[in-house]
This record gives sequence, C-alpha cells and structure tokens, in this order.
Amino acid sequence: MKRQGVFGPMLKPMLATLIDSPFDDADWIFEKKWDGFRIIARITYGAVTLFSRGGKDVTKVYPQIGKALEKIRRTAILDGELVALDKKGRSSFQLLQNAQKTTTRLRYCVFDLLYLDDEDLRSHPLIERKRLLKTILPKESALKYSGHIRKEGKRFFQKAERSGLEGIIAKRARGFYYSGKRTREWLKIKTVLRQEVVIVGFTRPRGSRRYFGSLVLALRDRNQWSYVGRAGTGFDSESLKMIFDKMKPIIGREKPFDQKVPEENLTTWIKPQLVGEVKFSEWTRDGQMRHPVFIGLRDDKRAVKVTREKAITSKGTPTWQK
Repeated sequence: MKRQGVFGPMLKPMLATLIDSPFDDADWIFEKKWDGFRIIARITYGAVTLFSRGGKDVTKVYPQIGKALEKIRRTAILDGELVALDKKGRSSFQLLQNAQKTTTRLRYCVFDLLYLDDEDLRSHPLIERKRLLKTILPKESALKYSGHIRKEGKRFFQKAERSGLEGIIAKRARGFYYSGKRTREWLKIKTVLRQEVVIVGFTRPRGSRRYFGSLVLALRDRNQWSYVGRAGTGFDSESLKMIFDKMKPIIGREKPFDQKVPEENLTTWIKPQLVGEVKFSEWTRDGQMRHPVFIGLRDDKRAVKVTREKAITSKGTPTWQK
C-alpha cells in the first residue's frame, strides 16, 4: 500500500458496543477499560503525530508521549488510550483533566497496531496485531502495552470491580479492525453506569459554593435535545471555576427543550456545546439519570453526537458468541 494512503488523513478509531454483563468464551480476549482519552498515533520513522478521537492534532499537548514514540524508527499507526494514573496505578479521568497543570503521570496505553512498515494490518487477526505491537513498543515510562487474558471474562470483570476500575473490554481474538465503526467484535462491560452528557445550563450557587450550583444536562434524541438530569456533585474549587469560565462565553437565552426543570427560575441557559461525563446509579422511567455525579469535561466528541448509550441485554447465548 502506498504511504500516502496509509499516512494521509487520520484513521477513525474502532468503537465498542455496550453490553450488560460479562461472559466467558475461549474465542475472546479481555482487556482493562482505560479511563482516559482515545489517541491514534501516526509514526513515520520517528516523526510522531497524535490524533484525538475526533481527529484533532494533539501532538503539542502531550509532548512526552510523542517523544517516547519517536524511538519507533519505522512507519506505524497505533491505537490506544491516554490516561493519568493515580497513586495505586489506576487510570483516573478526573486526574487527566488537570494533567497539563500538574505533574500527573501520563501514560499512553496502547492496545492495537493498525499499520506497520506501510502494511495495512486491519484485516489481520487481533491477536496477531497485538503480538506485533508488543515487539515494537519501546520500553518507556510514558508508554504501556495494554495486556489481556483469554476466555475468563467473568473473573476478569470481578477483579476490575474489586480494583475500582471503570470496566473491561471484550474483543474477538481473531477479529479485524473496522475503522470508525461500532461493532460487536469489540464489547464494553462497565462496573458503574457512566454517560457522556451535554451541559445546557447551570443554577445559582448556594451557601459558600462559588460560580454555580448544579449543571443542567441533556442528550441528543431524534434531532432534538432531551433533559436527563442535574449534577451538583463531583466538583472541587478548581473545577468549579474552570467549568464556569467555559460556560460564560456561551450563555444564551433559550431553553433547548420543552421539559420542565427543577428551579428553572434560578437556571441560566447556555448554548449546547460543552460535553462532559457523569456516573450515576440508574435510569428512571422518564429517562433521567438518578444521582448523577460529574466526572469531567471531554473535548473529543461533538455535542450533537452525544446520545444515550444503551446496553445490549444478554438472554441465553448472546448473539455475539454464536
């Protein structure tokens, strides 16, 4: 394959489908679900470009990752997750929010190899791609090979729960890589409910809190906005100010949906542009999140693309195992 085709436009990453429970299967491998930002790395004989999930060039934002990858003196395209590690070595999305202002340990956890020496590997079995990846990845503190286990997804999920991880990813061991597609070749199983959301307003602060009280949240539903709840926890003083500073320039006058919102007379509406992520206990019957806790902002997805993520329910033998 010609290099222009391989190293031209940024490849869109393959996406995973959410399912409701773990499973065991000898034809599948299981990896940790890293809690960070998806990064595609394009390497041309030591020259490195890093792309976000949406195709934005973030090479200058994370120079330590690019420098570590420069040691790959070949042509290659890698897929992985940029994470910030806490003291126990767990990936933390909240830590990643302030990574540029602190000495947070950043790691690029690499789990796939899409091209090597101008050869397109996407139609090669996953297990073969991972074997090649392990041989070329430099032993650098900023890089981590994302390992896996085979068959025992239930045990691996239980271990992830005990360790406080976000979840696990199941991948068909001999599956191909489908750029830009969400397939059932990759499945994600979460230990807690999490959802990307769009911030459409905020309430006045109370007591000693500054900047705002709660964030009003919405999702895209059939080409319109739908109210899904308010998040009033999960903030510290620094994140309160940071989020408020981002909301001020986009304050608007119109409510983006028809549904009634608690304390609507105390709510300031903003244009639906900021994407965040929350964790919550359950979905209510009227389609709202119960007890949402704010985790952080995301800049790797457009607001109009943020819809409710629904898990596939497995009954009997799941279709992805047949």
